[in-house]
Amino acid sequence: MIRSFYEYHRDIHGRPLINPFPAAEGAEDGRANAHHNPMQPFRQPTRRAAYQPKEPKPSPRIIPDQAFNELFATLTSNRDRALIAFYVSTAARASELLGVVQGLVAPEDQTIGVIRKGSQALQHLPASMDAFVWLRLYQQEMHGLIPRGSSEPVWWTLRRPFRPLTYDAARMVFTRVNQMLGANWTLHDLRHSAAKRMIRDPNLTLADVQWVLGHAHITTTEIYTNPAPDEVISHVLAHHERQRSGPPSLPAPPAPGYRPEVLAALFGTSQITGEA
Repeated sequence: MIRSFYEYHRDIHGRPLINPFPAAEGAEDGRANAHHNPMQPFRQPTRRAAYQPKEPKPSPRIIPDQAFNELFATLTSNRDRALIAFYVSTAARASELLGVVQGLVAPEDQTIGVIRKGSQALQHLPASMDAFVWLRLYQQEMHGLIPRGSSEPVWWTLRRPFRPLTYDAARMVFTRVNQMLGANWTLHDLRHSAAKRMIRDPNLTLADVQWVLGHAHITTTEIYTNPAPDEVISHVLAHHERQRSGPPSLPAPPAPGYRPEVLAALFGTSQITGEA
């Protein structure tokens, strides 16, 4: 935008002679892909223009534990409870979990197999025991109503005619819950929340969380290590409370050979309390 401002004044007034904001390399004409060949891929600038700031990356939205409990209590069917429980325990993407077939559910191993969105590889993700309990209740309700088979989908609509559950239908579940709670959570927020929960567990390494999330680079997983503002505020307030309620720490005695009154005169502290 600033470069365009100077280009305008150069065209109208002839000043400045040189635009102080140069264009990005590979886009000297100011119009990227101005003469694009439809048989070739679009040409992208090799780097950002000089002085062009980086766009800040938004922090992942995490559903607080209390808000998640309220959300889960608002669900009205065992199918929805099972689906949300799997989302928040496996950290699978919305499309990955909806594409699970019955042959990839292994309650004996407490895993569920998903096809990864990027690599299209099969990966068995561990899930919570509660998720399999809700899934079993849902399967009992739908027994004899939906097709059974290793290649048949796990998730189906609850009304006739029964059809495989789509992303839009699953999103509508969240829309109804949000309207009741006055919130605006999304299915992808469950993935962020699951990742944040795993990051908080000291017994899980960052590489473990990367594998579960299916990230190609560990730097992508590292965004979940950044604390949320409400977490920082609560931690600092707890720190202040510990400082206020804890007993004052007495200064360490001086090392042998040093006279306390000399150190007090030198550093301006009391010999008894150590206060400045």
